Amino acid sequence: MMKQLFLAICLLATTITFAQSEKYMNAMGNTLNEFKDAKTSEEFKAVAQKFERIAEVDKDQWLPYYYAALVKSIMCITMLEKDVDGLADNANATLDKAEALSPNNSEIYCVRSLIATAKLIVNPQARYMEYGPMIDKFLEKAIAADASNPRPYYIQASNLVNTPEQYGGGCSPAKPLAEKALALYNSFKPASAIHPTWGKETTEQILNKCK
Repeated sequence: MMKQLFLAICLLATTITFAQSEKYMNAMGNTLNEFKDAKTSEEFKAVAQKFERIAEVDKDQWLPYYYAALVKSIMCITMLEKDVDGLADNANATLDKAEALSPNNSEIYCVRSLIATAKLIVNPQARYMEYGPMIDKFLEKAIAADASNPRPYYIQASNLVNTPEQYGGGCSPAKPLAEKALALYNSFKPASAIHPTWGKETTEQILNKCK
């Protein structure tokens, strides 16, 4: 009798866990699709808020916080938000929650570098000495945490191709990094359907530009 009761409890717990996991995956998948289609500031804000609501429910998952911070960093870099500094600080705070759940994470370091880039472009001349080295530091940490991750190499290539040649940028230093990123993208296998895959298309654009 006790054995049967124990088995019934285990089965119920497994069923509940599976249902919660399925709900989480569906919510993440739907929000990622909205992220891909987002174009306006309002759409990006709505997506970030949805990721944060998922994080409030699934408090042990780092990906919702990560994606919320990524959305905010993109809004900053593309100037879809007037208060870039404020949103960048908010993105960093969101990313702190992801990092608390998943320390030494290559993907998180990549977003840290994007947030530092957003801070830099507010006033490049005044802020380069602070944020230039910070961007490089986060990308180096991303590679050290996972050298098979294509995104830090892609970000390095993107940063260089958008930097004037007189400051050490341009296609010449960017192309080898983009080639390395593309090779890694071609062999990269995300841990799940909702893990990061972004950057390949832009890497290909860099290589087309730098033929």
